[in-house]
Amino acid sequence: MAAHAGVSFKTVSNVINHHPNVTEKTRTKVLASIEALQYRPNPSARSLRHGRSGFLALAVPELASPYFSTLASEVSRAAKAHGRTVVIEETGGGLDEEKAALEGLTTSLVDGIIFSPLATPGDVLEDLLGSTPLLMIGEHRYPIHADHVAMDSVRAAEEVTQHLLASGRQHIATIGYERHGTGLQRWRGYQRALRAAGLEPTPGHAAEVDAYRREDGAAAMARLLRSSAPIDAVLCFNDLLALGAMRTLREAGITIPDRIAVAGFDNIEDARFAYPTLTTVAPDVRFLATEAVRLLVRRTEEPGAPAEQVEVPFTIEVRQSSTA
Repeated sequence: MAAHAGVSFKTVSNVINHHPNVTEKTRTKVLASIEALQYRPNPSARSLRHGRSGFLALAVPELASPYFSTLASEVSRAAKAHGRTVVIEETGGGLDEEKAALEGLTTSLVDGIIFSPLATPGDVLEDLLGSTPLLMIGEHRYPIHADHVAMDSVRAAEEVTQHLLASGRQHIATIGYERHGTGLQRWRGYQRALRAAGLEPTPGHAAEVDAYRREDGAAAMARLLRSSAPIDAVLCFNDLLALGAMRTLREAGITIPDRIAVAGFDNIEDARFAYPTLTTVAPDVRFLATEAVRLLVRRTEEPGAPAEQVEVPFTIEVRQSSTA
């Protein structure tokens, strides 16, 4: 290659690795030789030379969730821009499953892990970290030296609750977890909005679920309807729960939003095609993925860099389910 182009091996390496200190004339000459000789870089050889595999891992609770499948697609896209390949691990969201997934990934040939935990406590994460860089996504806040990219779920839940209040709703129920993780953050934002409006959460207005799926939302909405507490709106802690809740309301002959308004989180594609269309909190998933990959690649190249906390922007997508 170098002989064909009439340059040194170092110059060829500089062109292949996009170093800036190469003249345009030399770069053109080397690229012409690459094309003529049909040269393709050997990933294994490059990994051995640089001490890295070129693989990043994404560990998420459930790929069947439209939010996480979209996130996986965006992370893969962002990784390709950095010349990396993504390995995807589905953890199941339980403590034992998350721990097993992390143990497997930290002993495999990945350069770093993007992790969305549901159950793993901070002390377990510290024990598992070792020398493998770990980047956190989601609302868990851990006192560990790790980069973190997440939306402010407290503020997002507060804003979408404010929207429901502004539409005249006074009896707003919730569907989702309220004791830990993302659900706890959204519950706090909901409470904050109510109290700012001079209201308090009503007993019987909180329906917890075992999982964030459509069927869980449908069952939770049925329980809320059987309670004696008046309801004129329901805030679901993800869109799948909201879609299930809407199905139960329609089957009960309850019009949306005239009698009960509905709002969700995540802005999955189904939210735009539901009937009525679903009001939802829309995080910038592309921004999340791009920043997560950027920070993780930086961590693999600069292990001692200070940890960064990046906040993901969001909007409230107001649709038919909350406006007459």
